[in-house]
Amino acid sequence: MKEEEILLQYKEKRAWGLSSSIDLHDCDSDLIRDEEKIKEFVVKLCELIDMKRYGECTVVDFGEDEEVAGFSMIQLIETSLISAHFANKTNRIFLDVFSCKPYSPKTAAEFAKKYFKAKDYILNSDLRV
Repeated sequence: MKEEEILLQYKEKRAWGLSSSIDLHDCDSDLIRDEEKIKEFVVKLCELIDMKRYGECTVVDFGEDEEVAGFSMIQLIETSLISAHFANKTNRIFLDVFSCKPYSPKTAAEFAKKYFKAKDYILNSDLRV
C-alpha cells in the first residue's frame, strides 16, 4: 500500500496507530557499532518525523551468539516508541517506529538509509486499529 493511502486510511479508520518496520541492508559497520551515533540518529529522526522523545534513549550492546550480536535501542516517544536492533555480522538494522500520531514512513526509512549509509531497505507499514 502506498504511503498516501496508509495516511488516508489512518484518518478514515480512526486508527490507533501506525507501525512501520524498516529493514536496512549493508549499512556502514562503523556507524552501527557506535552508541553515540545511534543516539544522535534517534534525536534527528524524532525531530524529522515530529515525535517528542520521552526520557533518554537506551542503547545496549549484547548477544553471545555472533548471529545476533550488536546494539539494541529503544526510545520512548510520547505517542509510543521507536526501537531497533543493529546486527553486527550482517551490517543490517531492524528499525521499528510505532506511533498513535501519524508520520511519514518513507521519510523515516529514507533518513535511516542515508544516515547509516545503507545500500537499500524494505519498508512495511500497517495500521493498528
